Amino acid sequence: LLRVLSDGHYYRVGGHDPLKASVRVLAATHQNLEQRVAEGLFREDLFHRLNVIRVKVPPLRERNEDIPLLADFFLERNAIKLNAQRKSFTEEALIYLQTKSWQGNVRQLENLCHWVTIMAPGASVDISDLPKDFKHEIDKTIDPEEGWHQLLGREVDQLLHTGNTGLYEGLTQTFEKALISRALTFTAGRKIEAANLLGIGRNTISRK
Repeated sequence: LLRVLSDGHYYRVGGHDPLKASVRVLAATHQNLEQRVAEGLFREDLFHRLNVIRVKVPPLRERNEDIPLLADFFLERNAIKLNAQRKSFTEEALIYLQTKSWQGNVRQLENLCHWVTIMAPGASVDISDLPKDFKHEIDKTIDPEEGWHQLLGREVDQLLHTGNTGLYEGLTQTFEKALISRALTFTAGRKIEAANLLGIGRNTISRK
């Protein structure tokens, strides 16, 4: 493998004549390979041969603006693959999905769209149509002993240290989405009831 990655040459099993491979290698991992190398659990020479052009893809919970596009793609693909009715999430459902922690990353969203394509009763999928275990999923990234204001403070600190700007607008939108999403979940998607609980107008929920 090291030889192939280095100059593209390899030998067949039992062979004596070198062969030339014309391939591009794309490797992916969720492990910290530098740490694995330091611990002696991953070969350093292999790491350096693989580590040519690195692309870091953030987890889904850190790029929730991608959720509507990804969900639309998965729903379209599942409809074709399963020869089933094309489903789509309501605006409220998409807002709710953007507040989830997605412990299973993109694969979890893909599986949810597969479930929805088969199990949702209608073409328009609302919060009430989502599987119960998904809606009641515990966010394991949150320490139950830590208050929400402390979590918010940690998030602000992290954003400031990484040079982010426009924090007020971005975090305000996230906070509003979380409030609306939780209220809609509590009321099974009933906008008027959710608006009354939050003390805002129904049109505000639709706009957000």
